[in-house]
Amino acid sequence: MYYFIYVTFPNEEEAKKIGKHLLEKKLAACVNYWKINSMFWWEGSIQEESEIAMIVKTKAENYSKIRDEIKKLHSYTTPCICVLNVEEGNTEFLRWIDSIVGE
Repeated sequence: MYYFIYVTFPNEEEAKKIGKHLLEKKLAACVNYWKINSMFWWEGSIQEESEIAMIVKTKAENYSKIRDEIKKLHSYTTPCICVLNVEEGNTEFLRWIDSIVGE
């Protein structure tokens, strides 16, 4: 089984640092990141911020390690770390994930 893990960051520098860390540890085969505008409740009021969203592409069994690594390095008190279960996909792409993180 494969997961795409959705994470948000306060800035591109932090996203790149953590994404590269996950790749170097071979916990992820690929990370994608892009700028987003977010609105959310925090400490009793609605906040509006620019953030960086990231999708971490990996195998399901790596989730707990990835979650722990992100929580250890992330600057947010309560980071968004959510799993999108990939039940079906391009077979060649999924094999490529296996070749990177399946070791």
